[in-house]
Amino acid sequence: PRPTDPLLSLLPAPWHLVLFLIGAVAMRGAGCTYNDLVDQDIDNQVERTRSRPLPAGKITRRQAWAFLVIQALVGLAVLVQFNSFAVLLGIGSLAVVAIYPFMKRFTNWPQLVLGLAFSWGALMGWAVEFGDLDGPAVMLYIGSILWVIGYDTIYAHQDKEDDAIVGVRSTARLFGDNTKTWLVGFYGGALVCFAVAFAAAQAPVPALAGLVAAGAHMARQITVLDIDDPDQCMLLFRSNNQVGWLIFLGLIGGALWVALKPLV
Repeated sequence: PRPTDPLLSLLPAPWHLVLFLIGAVAMRGAGCTYNDLVDQDIDNQVERTRSRPLPAGKITRRQAWAFLVIQALVGLAVLVQFNSFAVLLGIGSLAVVAIYPFMKRFTNWPQLVLGLAFSWGALMGWAVEFGDLDGPAVMLYIGSILWVIGYDTIYAHQDKEDDAIVGVRSTARLFGDNTKTWLVGFYGGALVCFAVAFAAAQAPVPALAGLVAAGAHMARQITVLDIDDPDQCMLLFRSNNQVGWLIFLGLIGGALWVALKPLV
């Protein structure tokens, strides 16, 4: 049961936030470790990734697998703290994570599969809170997938020349000089989906401030993007952390505004 205090009932449970933070770090790390194991030969042929621990010989594959198991166990320890529906949903994400590293060999849209995996937390948050899935969670999930495709396309532009030689496919290679136009569609679609999710979940109106700020950040990314500048692509990719924080803080601010309004 949620707290009866109006302020606490509108805010996310602190313990759940801690668990999601630990779980996200552990499972994102596990996914990256698994990806590096699968892609070791490819990483050895790409200039930017040649210095990663496995292709550089800094660690052995056995050590990498051991680290992966430890990360997965931490994630499992977090997962079993939630309700049975959320546990089953979390286990279901493993199938998407497992196939992602192979997609770049067969499709120009590996970023789509990455979005399916990286955005799973949108479903998990709702499942943990309500024990089911509903429209707002689905719209948040779709919006996050579009967002991931957008920012990972920027990321993929760093390696497009090496990828072409090695035979790695990506949306960066697919979109080429039309990348900005595609980003307008993906980022714009993400914002629309987020707004629909907010409305369906009856999120406080002030929460839209975070969404507007995130939209401005996304627009700036598209405006300044130089797809032939790898260093800038990495910086813009990393700046999407700020997009996530803006949306999250907007929701927290909206909840506080509703809870404290009667006291003003």
